[in-house]
Amino acid sequence: MRAMVVRRFGDPEVLESVEVPVPEPGPGQVRIRVAAAAVNPVDVATRAGVLTEAGVVPPREVLGLGWDVAGTVEAGEGFRVGEEVIGLRDRIGTPLGAYAEQIVLDASAVAVAPAGVSPVAAATLPLNALTAAQALDLVGTDGTVLVTGAAGAVGGYAVALARLRGLRVVAVASAADEAAVRGFGADEFVPRGPDLGDRVRALVPGGVDAALDTALLGLDALDAVRGGGEFVAFAAGAAPIPLRGIRVRSVWIRADGEKLAELAKLAEKGVLPLRVAGVLPLAEAAAAHERLAAGGLRGRLVLTP
Repeated sequence: MRAMVVRRFGDPEVLESVEVPVPEPGPGQVRIRVAAAAVNPVDVATRAGVLTEAGVVPPREVLGLGWDVAGTVEAGEGFRVGEEVIGLRDRIGTPLGAYAEQIVLDASAVAVAPAGVSPVAAATLPLNALTAAQALDLVGTDGTVLVTGAAGAVGGYAVALARLRGLRVVAVASAADEAAVRGFGADEFVPRGPDLGDRVRALVPGGVDAALDTALLGLDALDAVRGGGEFVAFAAGAAPIPLRGIRVRSVWIRADGEKLAELAKLAEKGVLPLRVAGVLPLAEAAAAHERLAAGGLRGRLVLTP
């Protein structure tokens, strides 16, 4: 089968199409024929060597890319052969990822795909929606939450899921994205820019109870949180120094098939923003990386074998 891998770090052209053996599932695993795989910033960082330099990804001769997958079960345990599923590969640093014609995942990382949703759209769900859900699990269940980067893939899911949990949502994004972000469920909108804390406190006296800083604003977002509130960072090294008794934590994504199944049901109901920025063949993964690095996308690019 074909897969896209990197043997050396660098610009998108280091991505290689290689022929590899079809992987065999072990106990508690499932093999999926990939119909679609989303392209995420973590893939770009892995390809460029950023995560290896940071000590997150161990050095290897070959690295596979791709976390999100939608496809059809070929073999294994826990699902029927032919069943349409979605899954998350959360083990970075392995020789094969979702940028491939087939992939083996732990069955516990897989869920039945949302009915009525195309594989291309479904592939945008696992990594980004699970990240948003697991971040929300780190904060309180009531009050007001600030979501930075609310027009982004993780941020959009965070807005929608926070609203479903009954939180009052204050969203931060580009002014041009206000209508879209309000459509996700934001109660209040603050355009991206300076003096964020002051502008948030004009809407929420004293500051918000919690912040989900998907845009990695750091101290600017922390300033909008009330004393004793909560702050969630979304990247290694992006957590600001705690101030004013604010509890600062980072979200570390982990595969969770049960939670993914819940998110799939929400996607079926149309209450989660599944956004596809474009579709490219697997062999054009380098072009997808170039487009993602250029910025300005709303939703995720998706590769199809």
